[in-house]
Amino acid sequence: MAEVKIQDGETVESALRRFKRKVLQEDIIKDIKRHAFDLKPGQKKRVKAALARERNRKKRAGDGDQDQIRSSSRIGPSSLPREAKMTSCSRLKSTLS
Repeated sequence: MAEVKIQDGETVESALRRFKRKVLQEDIIKDIKRHAFDLKPGQKKRVKAALARERNRKKRAGDGDQDQIRSSSRIGPSSLPREAKMTSCSRLKSTLS
């Protein structure tokens, strides 16, 4: 638990800054987000598999133009705008970490 004691002559703003820095260093926010809700084991597996597919797709996209041609003709999640994929991917990552 982050704790900050205000020293003599210290402003509230500087104490608040020290508190925020301490919270970031101790990863308290990340821990709270991880325990905000539970996933069933089956859901965890699906999320983990989805993240793996996304990583592999990104690796293949950097390998060459052939993979980009094949993936552009595919209909499905890969046809979503990049922002939509990144948003869903970041939500999934935060639930696993």
